[in-house]
Amino acid sequence: METKHNTQTVTSADGTTIAFERIGQGPALILVDGAMCHRASGPARPLAQELADSFTVYTYDRRGRGESGHTASYAPEHELEDLAALIEEAGAPVLLYGISSGAALALAAVQSGLAVSRLAVYEPPFIVDDTRPPIPADYTERIQEFLATGRPGKAIGYFMRKGVNLPGAMVAMMRFMPGWSGMKEVARTLPYDAAFVTDFERGRPLPEGQWDSIKVPTLVADGAKSPAWIRNGATDLARVLPNAERRTLPGQTHMVKPQALAPVLKGFFR
Repeated sequence: METKHNTQTVTSADGTTIAFERIGQGPALILVDGAMCHRASGPARPLAQELADSFTVYTYDRRGRGESGHTASYAPEHELEDLAALIEEAGAPVLLYGISSGAALALAAVQSGLAVSRLAVYEPPFIVDDTRPPIPADYTERIQEFLATGRPGKAIGYFMRKGVNLPGAMVAMMRFMPGWSGMKEVARTLPYDAAFVTDFERGRPLPEGQWDSIKVPTLVADGAKSPAWIRNGATDLARVLPNAERRTLPGQTHMVKPQALAPVLKGFFR
């Protein structure tokens, strides 16, 4: 294991280097980012700061992002192996939290049998009814086409419009924001997120029995000011999970404030 500043690394099963950092003291808690986020750009570090008085918090760069490695070929199983390596480093079992598509990854991790004692998810992007259009049938293929032809900006725009359901004008304005170049650097990982969410973005209720193997206590949270479609997805997820607790955070959106989320996670994980 190598250390660079506050960064340490573990090696995943396929040899990929996964960068992480830890802060605080207490039970091990791993935070899983959503699409295009990593330690240097996203909500994980600020949330870790809020949780460090109660937990040893691990934040990491999902493969292909930040300081973690990347391989030419991708399979969803690799991201589960990345988490397995981090869990081994932290000491099993761990507490696990995931946001957005990272929530879907966290669900898959527990479903696969990784050593997790409690799970919390915030607003997995599941489309379970007609409160918004479902993703197109060729959603992943279109993103892969944009990336393969050297158009990461087009891939991001398509993800924002068809995946996140943002208005076209808002997406157009994003190209002039300071973070746009950083987003283009990690756009190649958009298919990774799609692998965990597209089956549940078709506008149909979540399948019964999909996550029956997840027996651990699970918190499903959302924000009271988030769009109806994503809140309905959280409600439906709580319905199909065997051992779920449902919480709505007043005044919060998908960009949940760490100060609002941390007390809820502390209460659940304790």
